[in-house]
Amino acid sequence: MDDDGAAPDGGRGATAAGSVPSGPLTVAALESWRVMLGEVDRAVSDAERVDMLRALEELKSAACAAQARLSVDLDASQRAEQARAGVPLSRRGAGVGAQVALARRESPHRGGRLLGLAKALVVEMPHTYRALQDGLLSEWRATLLVRESACLSIEDRTAFDAELAADPAQLEGLGDRQLVARAKKVAYRLDAASVVRRARKAEGERCVSLRPAPDTMSYLTGLLPVAQGVAVLAALSRAADSARAQGDARSRGQVMADTLVERVTGQEAADAVPVEVQLVMTERTLLAGDEEPAHIPGYGTVPGGWARRLVARRLGTPDLRGVTRTTSVWLRRLFTSPTTGQLVRMDSRRRTVPPGLARFIAARDQTCRTPWCDAPVRHVDHVVPWSEGGRTEADGLEGYCEACNYAKQAPGWRARAGPPGGEDGHVVETTSPTGHRYRSRAPALPGQPPPDEREPADTDPDSAAERYLLDLHRVA
Repeated sequence: MDDDGAAPDGGRGATAAGSVPSGPLTVAALESWRVMLGEVDRAVSDAERVDMLRALEELKSAACAAQARLSVDLDASQRAEQARAGVPLSRRGAGVGAQVALARRESPHRGGRLLGLAKALVVEMPHTYRALQDGLLSEWRATLLVRESACLSIEDRTAFDAELAADPAQLEGLGDRQLVARAKKVAYRLDAASVVRRARKAEGERCVSLRPAPDTMSYLTGLLPVAQGVAVLAALSRAADSARAQGDARSRGQVMADTLVERVTGQEAADAVPVEVQLVMTERTLLAGDEEPAHIPGYGTVPGGWARRLVARRLGTPDLRGVTRTTSVWLRRLFTSPTTGQLVRMDSRRRTVPPGLARFIAARDQTCRTPWCDAPVRHVDHVVPWSEGGRTEADGLEGYCEACNYAKQAPGWRARAGPPGGEDGHVVETTSPTGHRYRSRAPALPGQPPPDEREPADTDPDSAAERYLLDLHRVA
Protein backbone atom coordinates (compact mmCIF):
# COMPACT_ATOMS: atom_id res chain seq x y z
CA MET A 1 0.00 0.00 0.00
CA ASP A 2 1.13 3.47 -0.82
CA ASP A 3 1.00 6.50 1.45
CA ASP A 4 2.19 9.99 0.85
CA GLY A 5 0.48 11.58 3.86
CA ALA A 6 0.55 14.82 1.92
CA ALA A 7 -0.95 17.96 3.39
CA PRO A 8 -3.41 19.92 1.24
CA ASP A 9 -0.68 22.18 -0.15
CA GLY A 10 1.24 19.07 -1.28
CA GLY A 11 4.56 19.94 0.35
CA ARG A 12 6.54 20.58 3.50
CA GLY A 13 9.13 23.15 4.27
CA ALA A 14 12.65 22.43 5.52
CA THR A 15 15.37 24.21 7.37
CA ALA A 16 19.07 23.81 6.90
CA ALA A 17 20.40 20.64 8.48
CA GLY A 18 22.12 21.38 11.71
CA SER A 19 20.30 24.60 12.51
CA VAL A 20 18.72 25.00 15.94
CA PRO A 21 15.13 26.28 15.65
CA SER A 22 14.04 29.22 17.73
CA GLY A 23 10.58 29.36 19.23
CA PRO A 24 8.02 26.54 19.07
CA LEU A 25 8.92 23.45 17.07
CA THR A 26 7.55 23.19 13.54
CA VAL A 27 7.30 20.36 11.04
CA ALA A 28 10.22 21.85 9.11
CA ALA A 29 12.43 21.95 12.23
CA LEU A 30 11.57 18.37 13.12
CA GLU A 31 12.42 17.22 9.60
CA SER A 32 15.77 18.97 9.81
CA TRP A 33 16.49 17.00 12.97
CA ARG A 34 15.59 13.78 11.18
CA VAL A 35 18.12 14.63 8.49
CA MET A 36 20.74 15.33 11.16
CA LEU A 37 20.16 11.93 12.76
CA GLY A 38 21.07 10.30 9.46
CA GLU A 39 24.49 11.95 9.68
CA VAL A 40 25.45 10.84 13.18
CA ASP A 41 29.16 11.19 13.95
CA ARG A 42 30.70 7.71 13.92
CA ALA A 43 34.26 8.81 14.68
CA VAL A 44 33.76 8.81 18.44
CA SER A 45 34.88 6.71 21.38
CA ASP A 46 32.87 3.79 22.70
CA ALA A 47 31.99 5.78 25.79
CA GLU A 48 30.53 8.52 23.57
CA ARG A 49 28.63 5.89 21.58
CA VAL A 50 26.97 4.66 24.76
CA ASP A 51 26.15 8.24 25.77
CA MET A 52 24.60 8.86 22.33
CA LEU A 53 22.53 5.68 22.60
CA ARG A 54 21.13 6.87 25.91
CA ALA A 55 20.49 10.40 24.56
CA LEU A 56 18.68 9.00 21.52
CA GLU A 57 16.56 6.76 23.76
CA GLU A 58 15.58 9.78 25.84
CA LEU A 59 14.83 11.70 22.64
CA LYS A 60 12.50 8.89 21.53
CA SER A 61 10.61 9.11 24.82
CA ALA A 62 10.34 12.89 24.55
CA ALA A 63 9.06 12.51 20.98
CA CYS A 64 6.40 10.06 22.21
CA ALA A 65 5.32 12.60 24.84
CA ALA A 66 5.04 15.28 22.14
CA GLN A 67 2.96 12.89 20.01
CA ALA A 68 0.68 12.28 22.99
CA ARG A 69 0.15 16.01 23.52
CA LEU A 70 -0.56 16.58 19.83
CA SER A 71 -2.98 13.64 19.76
CA VAL A 72 -4.96 15.08 22.66
CA ASP A 73 -5.07 18.50 20.97
CA LEU A 74 -6.22 16.88 17.70
CA ASP A 75 -8.95 14.99 19.54
CA ALA A 76 -10.23 18.15 21.24
CA SER A 77 -10.16 20.15 18.00
CA GLN A 78 -11.93 17.44 15.99
CA ARG A 79 -14.61 17.01 18.65
CA ALA A 80 -15.24 20.77 18.60
CA GLU A 81 -15.46 20.72 14.80
CA GLN A 82 -17.91 17.81 14.92
CA ALA A 83 -20.00 19.64 17.53
CA ARG A 84 -20.23 22.65 15.22
CA ALA A 85 -21.33 20.29 12.44
CA GLY A 86 -24.18 18.99 14.60
CA VAL A 87 -22.78 15.52 15.32
CA PRO A 88 -24.50 13.95 18.37
CA LEU A 89 -22.43 13.87 21.54
CA SER A 90 -22.31 10.07 21.54
CA ARG A 91 -20.62 10.05 18.13
CA ARG A 92 -18.12 12.85 18.61
CA GLY A 93 -14.50 11.75 18.37
CA ALA A 94 -15.23 9.07 15.77
CA GLY A 95 -12.38 8.72 13.30
CA VAL A 96 -9.78 10.58 15.39
CA GLY A 97 -8.00 7.37 16.33
CA ALA A 98 -7.86 6.45 12.64
CA GLN A 99 -6.21 9.81 11.85
CA VAL A 100 -3.63 9.20 14.58
CA ALA A 101 -2.99 5.74 13.15
CA LEU A 102 -2.46 7.01 9.60
CA ALA A 103 -0.10 9.76 10.80
CA ARG A 104 1.94 7.27 12.85
CA ARG A 105 1.84 4.52 10.20
CA GLU A 106 0.00 2.16 12.56
CA SER A 107 -3.13 0.06 12.26
CA PRO A 108 -6.41 1.79 13.23
CA HIS A 109 -6.72 -0.50 16.25
CA ARG A 110 -3.27 0.56 17.41
CA GLY A 111 -4.11 4.20 16.65
CA GLY A 112 -7.14 4.06 18.93
CA ARG A 113 -5.05 2.61 21.73
CA LEU A 114 -2.38 5.29 21.26
CA LEU A 115 -5.04 8.01 21.46
CA GLY A 116 -6.44 6.48 24.65
CA LEU A 117 -2.93 6.30 26.09
CA ALA A 118 -2.31 9.95 25.20
CA LYS A 119 -5.51 11.14 26.88
CA ALA A 120 -4.80 9.17 30.03
CA LEU A 121 -1.24 10.51 30.28
CA VAL A 122 -1.90 14.15 29.44
CA VAL A 123 -5.21 14.57 31.26
CA GLU A 124 -5.04 12.22 34.23
CA MET A 125 -1.42 11.15 34.88
CA PRO A 126 0.80 14.25 34.79
CA HIS A 127 3.72 12.67 36.68
CA THR A 128 3.95 9.73 34.28
CA TYR A 129 3.64 12.12 31.36
CA ARG A 130 6.47 14.29 32.72
CA ALA A 131 8.70 11.23 33.19
CA LEU A 132 8.03 10.31 29.55
CA GLN A 133 8.69 13.87 28.43
CA ASP A 134 11.98 13.96 30.36
CA GLY A 135 13.14 10.70 28.77
CA LEU A 136 13.04 8.77 32.05
CA LEU A 137 10.25 6.41 30.95
CA SER A 138 9.69 4.70 27.60
CA GLU A 139 6.34 4.78 25.85
CA TRP A 140 5.89 1.05 26.49
CA ARG A 141 6.54 1.37 30.22
CA ALA A 142 4.17 4.33 30.38
CA THR A 143 1.62 2.12 28.63
CA LEU A 144 2.04 -0.52 31.34
CA LEU A 145 1.28 2.04 34.06
CA VAL A 146 -1.79 3.32 32.24
CA ARG A 147 -3.00 -0.23 31.69
CA GLU A 148 -2.71 -1.19 35.34
CA SER A 149 -4.59 1.94 36.43
CA ALA A 150 -7.39 1.59 33.90
CA CYS A 151 -9.86 0.19 36.44
CA LEU A 152 -9.40 3.06 38.92
CA SER A 153 -11.49 6.18 39.30
CA ILE A 154 -9.95 9.50 38.23
CA GLU A 155 -9.18 10.38 41.87
CA ASP A 156 -7.51 7.02 42.55
CA ARG A 157 -5.62 7.16 39.27
CA THR A 158 -4.24 10.55 40.29
CA ALA A 159 -3.03 9.05 43.57
CA PHE A 160 -1.64 6.04 41.68
CA ASP A 161 0.27 8.36 39.35
CA ALA A 162 1.72 10.40 42.21
CA GLU A 163 2.85 7.36 44.20
CA LEU A 164 4.55 5.61 41.30
CA ALA A 165 5.88 8.40 39.08
CA ALA A 166 6.26 11.56 41.15
CA ASP A 167 9.80 10.38 41.83
CA PRO A 168 10.87 8.54 38.64
CA ALA A 169 14.14 7.54 40.31
CA GLN A 170 12.28 4.82 42.20
CA LEU A 171 11.46 3.14 38.87
CA GLU A 172 15.07 3.15 37.69
CA GLY A 173 16.40 -0.37 37.13
CA LEU A 174 13.02 -2.11 37.41
CA GLY A 175 12.20 -4.69 34.75
CA ASP A 176 8.78 -4.69 33.08
CA ARG A 177 7.50 -7.48 35.33
CA GLN A 178 8.71 -5.72 38.43
CA LEU A 179 7.08 -2.48 37.28
CA VAL A 180 3.76 -4.23 36.61
CA ALA A 181 3.90 -6.03 39.98
CA ARG A 182 4.45 -2.76 41.82
CA ALA A 183 1.66 -1.07 39.85
CA LYS A 184 -0.78 -3.90 40.61
CA LYS A 185 0.03 -3.68 44.30
CA VAL A 186 -0.66 0.08 44.39
CA ALA A 187 -3.89 -0.26 42.37
CA TYR A 188 -5.17 -3.04 44.63
CA ARG A 189 -4.44 -1.02 47.76
CA LEU A 190 -6.25 2.03 46.37
CA ASP A 191 -9.37 0.18 45.22
CA ALA A 192 -9.45 -3.60 45.69
CA ALA A 193 -13.06 -3.87 44.54
CA SER A 194 -12.36 -2.31 41.15
CA VAL A 195 -9.46 -4.69 40.54
CA VAL A 196 -11.76 -7.63 41.27
CA ARG A 197 -14.43 -6.21 38.95
CA ARG A 198 -11.81 -5.80 36.25
CA ALA A 199 -10.81 -9.46 36.55
CA ARG A 200 -14.48 -10.47 36.31
CA LYS A 201 -14.97 -8.27 33.26
CA ALA A 202 -11.89 -9.76 31.59
CA GLU A 203 -13.61 -13.14 31.48
CA GLY A 204 -16.15 -11.60 29.11
CA GLU A 205 -13.32 -10.83 26.66
CA ARG A 206 -12.36 -14.47 26.09
CA CYS A 207 -11.79 -15.26 22.43
CA VAL A 208 -9.88 -17.37 19.92
CA SER A 209 -7.68 -15.92 17.17
CA LEU A 210 -5.44 -17.17 14.38
CA ARG A 211 -2.29 -15.54 13.03
CA PRO A 212 0.42 -16.70 10.61
CA ALA A 213 3.60 -18.39 11.78
CA PRO A 214 6.78 -19.12 9.78
CA ASP A 215 7.02 -22.14 7.44
CA THR A 216 3.30 -22.44 6.55
CA MET A 217 2.30 -22.87 10.19
CA SER A 218 -0.16 -20.85 12.26
CA TYR A 219 -0.71 -19.76 15.86
CA LEU A 220 -4.16 -20.64 17.20
CA THR A 221 -4.51 -18.61 20.39
CA GLY A 222 -7.22 -18.86 23.00
CA LEU A 223 -7.69 -16.10 25.57
CA LEU A 224 -9.33 -18.00 28.44
CA PRO A 225 -9.96 -17.60 32.15
CA VAL A 226 -6.96 -19.04 33.97
CA ALA A 227 -8.85 -22.06 35.36
CA GLN A 228 -10.11 -23.04 31.91
CA GLY A 229 -6.70 -22.51 30.31
CA VAL A 230 -5.00 -24.71 32.89
CA ALA A 231 -7.71 -27.38 32.46
CA VAL A 232 -7.27 -27.45 28.66
CA LEU A 233 -3.50 -27.80 28.95
CA ALA A 234 -3.84 -30.56 31.58
CA ALA A 235 -6.27 -32.52 29.36
CA LEU A 236 -3.96 -32.30 26.35
CA SER A 237 -0.97 -33.24 28.49
CA ARG A 238 -2.77 -36.35 29.77
CA ALA A 239 -3.67 -37.37 26.22
CA ALA A 240 -0.06 -36.95 25.12
CA ASP A 241 1.32 -38.93 28.06
CA SER A 242 -1.16 -41.75 27.40
CA ALA A 243 -0.35 -41.92 23.68
CA ARG A 244 3.39 -41.90 24.30
CA ALA A 245 3.04 -44.64 26.91
CA GLN A 246 1.31 -46.82 24.29
CA GLY A 247 4.20 -46.42 21.86
CA ASP A 248 3.01 -43.46 19.75
CA ALA A 249 6.01 -42.29 17.71
CA ARG A 250 4.90 -38.66 17.62
CA SER A 251 6.51 -36.16 19.96
CA ARG A 252 4.58 -34.97 22.99
CA GLY A 253 3.93 -31.58 21.38
CA GLN A 254 2.71 -33.21 18.16
CA VAL A 255 0.24 -35.41 20.04
CA MET A 256 -1.09 -32.41 21.98
CA ALA A 257 -1.56 -30.38 18.77
CA ASP A 258 -3.28 -33.25 16.92
CA THR A 259 -5.51 -34.00 19.90
CA LEU A 260 -6.59 -30.36 20.05
CA VAL A 261 -7.61 -30.40 16.38
CA GLU A 262 -9.40 -33.74 16.68
CA ARG A 263 -11.38 -32.78 19.77
CA VAL A 264 -12.38 -29.36 18.48
CA THR A 265 -13.41 -30.55 15.00
CA GLY A 266 -14.79 -33.98 16.01
CA GLN A 267 -12.62 -35.77 13.44
CA GLU A 268 -10.90 -39.09 14.06
CA ALA A 269 -7.63 -37.76 12.65
CA ALA A 270 -6.29 -34.21 12.54
CA ASP A 271 -5.52 -34.41 8.79
CA ALA A 272 -9.13 -35.39 7.94
CA VAL A 273 -10.67 -31.97 8.58
CA PRO A 274 -13.07 -31.27 5.65
CA VAL A 275 -12.44 -27.54 5.53
CA GLU A 276 -12.75 -25.23 2.53
CA VAL A 277 -9.39 -23.59 1.94
CA GLN A 278 -9.42 -20.68 -0.50
CA LEU A 279 -6.08 -21.39 -2.10
CA VAL A 280 -5.16 -18.85 -4.82
CA MET A 281 -2.58 -20.17 -7.28
CA THR A 282 -1.77 -20.11 -11.00
CA GLU A 283 -2.60 -23.01 -13.30
CA ARG A 284 1.15 -23.35 -13.89
CA THR A 285 1.76 -23.97 -10.20
CA LEU A 286 -1.14 -26.40 -9.88
CA LEU A 287 -0.60 -28.49 -13.02
CA ALA A 288 2.85 -27.80 -14.44
CA GLY A 289 5.03 -27.93 -11.31
CA ASP A 290 5.85 -24.23 -11.43
CA GLU A 291 7.25 -22.81 -8.17
CA GLU A 292 5.29 -19.54 -8.29
CA PRO A 293 4.09 -19.05 -4.67
CA ALA A 294 0.39 -19.38 -3.85
CA HIS A 295 -1.72 -17.30 -1.49
CA ILE A 296 -4.22 -18.26 1.24
CA PRO A 297 -6.59 -15.41 2.17
CA GLY A 298 -6.31 -14.68 5.87
CA TYR A 299 -2.83 -16.24 6.06
CA GLY A 300 -0.54 -15.04 3.30
CA THR A 301 2.03 -16.46 0.88
CA VAL A 302 2.79 -20.20 0.81
CA PRO A 303 5.27 -22.15 -1.38
CA GLY A 304 3.94 -23.59 -4.65
CA GLY A 305 5.03 -27.14 -3.83
CA TRP A 306 3.31 -26.99 -0.46
CA ALA A 307 0.11 -25.75 -2.13
CA ARG A 308 0.13 -28.67 -4.59
CA ARG A 309 0.58 -31.16 -1.76
CA LEU A 310 -2.30 -29.56 0.14
CA VAL A 311 -4.63 -29.96 -2.87
CA ALA A 312 -3.46 -33.55 -3.43
CA ARG A 313 -4.08 -34.49 0.22
CA ARG A 314 -7.56 -32.98 0.10
CA LEU A 315 -8.28 -35.05 -3.04
CA GLY A 316 -6.95 -38.22 -1.40
CA THR A 317 -4.25 -38.76 -4.05
CA PRO A 318 -0.47 -38.95 -3.70
CA ASP A 319 -0.08 -36.19 -6.29
CA LEU A 320 -2.17 -34.27 -8.79
CA ARG A 321 -1.60 -36.86 -11.49
CA GLY A 322 -4.36 -38.83 -9.78
CA VAL A 323 -6.92 -36.14 -10.61
CA THR A 324 -9.47 -37.40 -13.18
CA ARG A 325 -12.67 -36.07 -14.66
CA THR A 326 -14.61 -37.99 -12.00
CA THR A 327 -12.76 -36.35 -9.11
CA SER A 328 -15.06 -34.24 -6.92
CA VAL A 329 -13.40 -30.85 -6.70
CA TRP A 330 -14.63 -27.24 -6.78
CA LEU A 331 -12.55 -24.86 -8.86
CA ARG A 332 -13.20 -21.18 -9.47
CA ARG A 333 -11.25 -19.24 -12.06
CA LEU A 334 -9.89 -15.85 -11.07
CA PHE A 335 -8.61 -13.61 -13.87
CA THR A 336 -5.78 -11.19 -13.19
CA SER A 337 -4.50 -8.25 -15.19
CA PRO A 338 -1.23 -9.01 -17.05
CA THR A 339 0.09 -5.55 -16.11
CA THR A 340 -0.88 -5.23 -12.43
CA GLY A 341 -1.42 -8.82 -11.30
CA GLN A 342 -4.73 -7.78 -9.67
CA LEU A 343 -8.10 -9.44 -10.11
CA VAL A 344 -10.16 -8.00 -12.94
CA ARG A 345 -13.04 -10.49 -13.26
CA MET A 346 -14.28 -13.82 -12.01
CA ASP A 347 -16.60 -16.46 -13.41
CA SER A 348 -18.97 -18.12 -10.98
CA ARG A 349 -21.59 -20.79 -11.15
CA ARG A 350 -23.48 -19.21 -8.28
CA ARG A 351 -26.39 -16.91 -9.15
CA THR A 352 -26.54 -14.79 -5.97
CA VAL A 353 -24.40 -11.78 -6.91
CA PRO A 354 -23.66 -10.09 -3.54
CA PRO A 355 -21.95 -13.10 -1.85
CA GLY A 356 -19.95 -13.88 -4.98
CA LEU A 357 -18.91 -10.27 -5.42
CA ALA A 358 -17.96 -10.10 -1.75
CA ARG A 359 -15.71 -13.15 -2.19
CA PHE A 360 -14.16 -11.50 -5.22
CA ILE A 361 -13.35 -8.33 -3.26
CA ALA A 362 -11.97 -10.34 -0.32
CA ALA A 363 -9.70 -12.30 -2.68
CA ARG A 364 -8.58 -9.13 -4.47
CA ASP A 365 -7.87 -7.03 -1.37
CA GLN A 366 -6.68 -9.90 0.90
CA THR A 367 -6.75 -7.72 4.03
CA CYS A 368 -8.34 -4.44 5.09
CA ARG A 369 -7.38 -1.79 2.54
CA THR A 370 -6.71 0.96 5.08
CA PRO A 371 -2.94 1.69 5.00
CA TRP A 372 -1.04 -0.17 7.76
CA CYS A 373 -4.11 -2.18 8.73
CA ASP A 374 -3.69 -5.89 7.99
CA ALA A 375 -6.85 -7.07 9.75
CA PRO A 376 -9.08 -9.59 7.93
CA VAL A 377 -11.76 -8.24 5.61
CA ARG A 378 -15.06 -8.23 7.51
CA HIS A 379 -17.04 -5.62 5.55
CA VAL A 380 -17.22 -5.01 1.80
CA ASP A 381 -18.50 -1.49 1.30
CA HIS A 382 -18.69 1.26 -1.29
CA VAL A 383 -15.67 3.49 -1.80
CA VAL A 384 -18.08 6.35 -2.46
CA PRO A 385 -21.19 5.97 -0.28
CA TRP A 386 -24.25 4.56 -2.02
CA SER A 387 -26.20 7.66 -1.03
CA GLU A 388 -23.70 9.77 -2.97
CA GLY A 389 -23.81 7.71 -6.14
CA GLY A 390 -21.44 4.86 -5.30
CA ARG A 391 -21.90 1.80 -7.54
CA THR A 392 -22.13 -1.83 -6.42
CA GLU A 393 -19.43 -3.20 -8.69
CA ALA A 394 -15.88 -4.40 -8.19
CA ASP A 395 -14.22 -1.07 -9.02
CA GLY A 396 -16.55 0.78 -6.64
CA LEU A 397 -16.09 -1.57 -3.67
CA GLU A 398 -13.33 -2.06 -1.14
CA GLY A 399 -12.65 -4.52 1.68
CA TYR A 400 -12.46 -3.20 5.25
CA CYS A 401 -12.18 -4.53 8.75
CA GLU A 402 -15.14 -3.60 10.92
CA ALA A 403 -13.36 -0.78 12.77
CA CYS A 404 -12.07 0.93 9.61
CA ASN A 405 -15.45 0.77 7.91
CA TYR A 406 -17.05 2.52 10.87
CA ALA A 407 -14.21 5.07 11.13
CA LYS A 408 -14.69 6.28 7.55
CA GLN A 409 -18.32 7.11 8.34
CA ALA A 410 -17.18 10.01 10.56
CA PRO A 411 -17.64 13.54 9.19
CA GLY A 412 -14.93 14.86 6.90
CA TRP A 413 -13.67 11.56 5.45
CA ARG A 414 -13.74 11.25 1.66
CA ALA A 415 -12.58 8.54 -0.73
CA ARG A 416 -12.43 8.02 -4.47
CA ALA A 417 -11.30 5.13 -6.65
CA GLY A 418 -8.87 5.48 -9.51
CA PRO A 419 -9.98 4.90 -13.11
CA PRO A 420 -10.78 1.25 -13.96
CA GLY A 421 -8.01 -0.60 -15.76
CA GLY A 422 -5.27 1.82 -14.74
CA GLU A 423 -1.62 0.76 -14.71
CA ASP A 424 -1.60 0.80 -10.91
CA GLY A 425 -4.60 -1.53 -10.64
CA HIS A 426 -7.36 -0.85 -8.13
CA VAL A 427 -6.30 2.28 -6.25
CA VAL A 428 -8.32 4.21 -3.69
CA GLU A 429 -7.32 7.64 -2.40
CA THR A 430 -8.69 8.50 1.04
CA THR A 431 -8.73 12.07 2.35
CA SER A 432 -8.88 12.60 6.12
CA PRO A 433 -10.76 15.50 7.77
CA THR A 434 -7.48 17.46 7.97
CA GLY A 435 -6.95 17.21 4.21
CA HIS A 436 -4.15 14.62 4.28
CA ARG A 437 -4.32 12.08 1.45
CA TYR A 438 -3.47 8.39 1.67
CA ARG A 439 -3.37 5.95 -1.26
CA SER A 440 -4.21 2.26 -1.01
CA ARG A 441 -3.37 -0.16 -3.82
CA ALA A 442 -4.77 -3.68 -4.04
CA PRO A 443 -1.91 -6.23 -3.84
CA ALA A 444 -0.89 -8.35 -6.80
CA LEU A 445 -1.87 -12.02 -6.69
CA PRO A 446 0.34 -15.03 -7.56
CA GLY A 447 1.37 -15.25 -11.19
CA GLN A 448 2.33 -11.65 -11.94
CA PRO A 449 5.41 -11.76 -14.20
CA PRO A 450 8.31 -9.29 -14.03
CA PRO A 451 7.68 -6.06 -15.98
CA ASP A 452 9.85 -7.10 -18.94
CA GLU A 453 7.99 -10.42 -19.31
CA ARG A 454 4.42 -9.16 -19.12
CA GLU A 455 2.12 -10.14 -21.96
CA PRO A 456 0.28 -7.54 -24.04
CA ALA A 457 -3.21 -6.75 -22.82
CA ASP A 458 -4.94 -8.51 -25.78
CA THR A 459 -3.30 -11.90 -25.11
CA ASP A 460 -5.75 -14.82 -24.90
CA PRO A 461 -6.13 -15.45 -21.13
CA ASP A 462 -7.00 -19.15 -21.60
CA SER A 463 -3.77 -21.13 -21.86
CA ALA A 464 -3.89 -24.89 -22.51
CA ALA A 465 -3.42 -25.58 -18.81
CA GLU A 466 -6.15 -23.11 -17.89
CA ARG A 467 -8.52 -24.72 -20.40
CA TYR A 468 -7.89 -28.01 -18.62
CA LEU A 469 -8.68 -26.26 -15.35
CA LEU A 470 -11.94 -25.04 -16.85
CA ASP A 471 -12.80 -28.61 -17.85
CA LEU A 472 -12.27 -29.73 -14.26
CA HIS A 473 -14.41 -26.81 -13.13
CA ARG A 474 -17.26 -27.88 -15.41
CA VAL A 475 -17.31 -31.53 -14.35
CA ALA A 476 -17.06 -30.74 -10.61
